[in-house]
Amino acid sequence: MSRKSEAIVRALLEQQGKTYAAEAGIRLRNTPGPLYQLLVLSHLLSARIKADIAVATARALFDAGMRDARRLGAATWQERVDALGKGGYRRYDERTATQLGEVAELVTREYKGDLRRLREAGDPKKLLREFSGIGPSGVDIFLREAQGVWPEFAPYLDGKALDGAQRLGLPKTPKALGRLVDQEDLPRLAAGLVRVALDSRAAERVRKAA
Repeated sequence: MSRKSEAIVRALLEQQGKTYAAEAGIRLRNTPGPLYQLLVLSHLLSARIKADIAVATARALFDAGMRDARRLGAATWQERVDALGKGGYRRYDERTATQLGEVAELVTREYKGDLRRLREAGDPKKLLREFSGIGPSGVDIFLREAQGVWPEFAPYLDGKALDGAQRLGLPKTPKALGRLVDQEDLPRLAAGLVRVALDSRAAERVRKAA
């Protein structure tokens, strides 16, 4: 790693390296609850809505007790709508309330509420797409964050993360970027790169600090 790249990565992790899961209050581990919460967060983040609103909405759902597939599935549609609205997710609240109910039902029926079973059942990139509202963007979000506990996907740095790397003058391939940090820091690197891809001012702050 060049000294310049090292300084940029250090500044990036310091300023922008908090994962989206951590922001949403998810202590990500390879256990059913946190993995399901990450799926919900990925669903919310994949919509055309600001990330801070999606994160706040995930927190609102979890604070309302909907922290696993069983409890979210048992909540009424109106209870889901109310929690989504409390988080600020009003533009898509009714459709999303329906989709989240469908996701909870599928997770419960096919995987007994445990997404580790999905990991074992086949290719998660394909199986995640079976959930209502989870498209390519949602899969990328999930695996960017999950690579810390599902290391077979590391380094998972998708197109959005690579856009951030280009903006900072860092290497342009996942493999090269993955060598810049310890494996445990890959989710933080990915989150930071996505943030600077979405915010040119954040990128400028990182460059100045380096």
